[in-house]
Parts: sequence; structure tokens; C-alpha cells
Amino acid sequence: MKKIVIALLVIVLLVTGVFISNKLKNNNDTIMNSGYVNGNTAGNLYNGGLFCEYNGVIFFSNPSDGGKLYSMDANGGNLKKLTTDAATYINADENYVYYVRNNSGDSLDFEFVAFHRNALVRVDHDGENLVILDTEPCLYASLLGNYIYYIHYDEQEASTLYKVRIDGEEQKQVMDDAVFTCNADGQYFYYNGMHTDGSIHRFDTASDSTTVVYEGNTFQPVVSDGKDVYYIDGNSDYSIIHTNLNFNNPTYITRDSVDSYNVHGSYIYYQRFDKDGSALCMVKNDGTENMVIKEGDFCDIHVTSYYVFFREYHSGEMYYFARSNPLDVQRFKPGTLD
Repeated sequence: MKKIVIALLVIVLLVTGVFISNKLKNNNDTIMNSGYVNGNTAGNLYNGGLFCEYNGVIFFSNPSDGGKLYSMDANGGNLKKLTTDAATYINADENYVYYVRNNSGDSLDFEFVAFHRNALVRVDHDGENLVILDTEPCLYASLLGNYIYYIHYDEQEASTLYKVRIDGEEQKQVMDDAVFTCNADGQYFYYNGMHTDGSIHRFDTASDSTTVVYEGNTFQPVVSDGKDVYYIDGNSDYSIIHTNLNFNNPTYITRDSVDSYNVHGSYIYYQRFDKDGSALCMVKNDGTENMVIKEGDFCDIHVTSYYVFFREYHSGEMYYFARSNPLDVQRFKPGTLD
């Protein structure tokens, strides 16, 4: 009898969850953006979008609580738990937080039953009014204006590029390929060809069209302010190159072999994997002041106004340091809240 009651409860929760989700998805109360707002930095999204800063607030995937969505002030105070979802590819604008829900399905929390375990989600800044924008598995979500561009997976098409408006309407496939949408710059995002070449492509969200702007063997291109271009060069042992959108006079930022990196302001933070040994390093964007921060294998490099966060590859331990004092590396343990 107890099992029957539980089963009925699950069914009710499923029906209620779908009803609420669809009701929220189709409401007319969504506050639209007035321009081409970009939801996170290219470097953060290339590294998984685990941290996103907006207007003095950091929205982040809390390593102390299974990656669930939390917020804190830019200086690390005022910790708040927003949802019970494990969040990746976090974006934010003035009114909402967007993220890819990445729940493992191991939990018995009824929220995981009532909603989809992997989905594209929108919530208010305080975690209220959850809206599911796409019920299918998603990756590399990026906010450009009033649309999220992201990799959508289904059994028929596998992984392809989709977009959906922030109110859940106008969802459609815009490219039959899976491309990284991380580097948003105004109305454009830039990406390297994944299945054909390493050239840098520019996707115009005003027309949903793409053009090649640079032919080369590039990885993780970062274009900022419509002028500065950084990329990992596959033809020079994976070093970091800086140039401009005219692609004249390219210069080496570092000759180190680079696995991942993050550009923020006048500094670049990167993971070295060459003959000198693996280490997290930093360098100014003119190639000077190159220094080792911590030796070892690291990933998921994220940068906010005051801090740099990164993860130890093998243990999964998260670390951070103040940008003003990069050699004082600490473990990042923000704690948990109910």
C-alpha cells in the first residue's frame, strides 16, 4: 500500500511539474533586454560556466554542495542557496539567471523527479520562478540579447546548435552542427570550426548567419570589444596568440603549451602542460610578467572582479586566489545552506 501511495505521489508531482513548467514557459511577464546583453565572459563559459558575475553578485556552482546554484557578493560574503539544481554554463542579465541543469539523477529529491534532470533553465536572481526553456540535454549555453544560443541534444539530430528566446518561445535549430557559443561579443559570437577546420567563424545573431573571419588552426578564440583577438594556436605547439580582427601582426603572448585559459582585463590565466611541467600560470596580455601560480594539473579556470577560481583536475578540489595577491592560493570551501 505504501508503495502505491508513493507511486501515485510521483505521478501527481510529474503532472504538476509539467503543468507548472509549461505555464511558466508561456507566461507574458518575462522582462526582455533592451540590447545585446552578453550573459558571461568567454573564458568562464569555455571553462564550464561555473561562475558568473553580474552587478556585484557572483552566481556559482557550489563545490561544497554538489554544484548546486548559489550566489554571493563579489567579495565572497552574503552566501545564498538559489536552487537545488547542479548548475553549469551560468549566464545572467539584469533580471534573470540562466543555466544548464546537470542533475545526476542519483538523488531522490522529488524536484529531480518532477522536472527534467538535464535542461536549460531560467530563474530570478533570488532563485524564484523557475522556468524550463528546453527540456532536452544542453551544453554551452550563452545569452545574447533576448536569446540563449546553446548545443541541444536529441536522439533524432544528436548535438546541434539551437536558440530559444528567454521567455521560452521561438525555440529552433539554427545550425546542424554543434559549435561552442562561449565567446559572445555584442550581437555576435565567435567560434572555431569543430568538424571541418580550425578557422575562426563569426555568427551574427541578427540574421543567424555565419562567416569565416580568419583561416587558421585555432582553439577557443576570444574576441573582446570588437577588436582584440586571442586564441590557442594549433600550429605553434598550442601557444597563445594575440591579434586583432584584421588579423595583422599576430604576436605570441606565451610560448608555453596551453590546455585552457581565461582572459580578463589585462591578464591571462592559463594551464601549462609543456616540458617545464604542468602548472597554473598567469601573464599580462602584452606577454610580460609571466609567472607560475601553482604547479599541478588544473582546469575550470574562472575569473571574477576580485578572484580567480580553478579546480585540481584529479581530486576535483576547488581553489581560489585574490587577483591582487595571486601567490596566496586557498581552498574554496564556501559551505552549504539548507
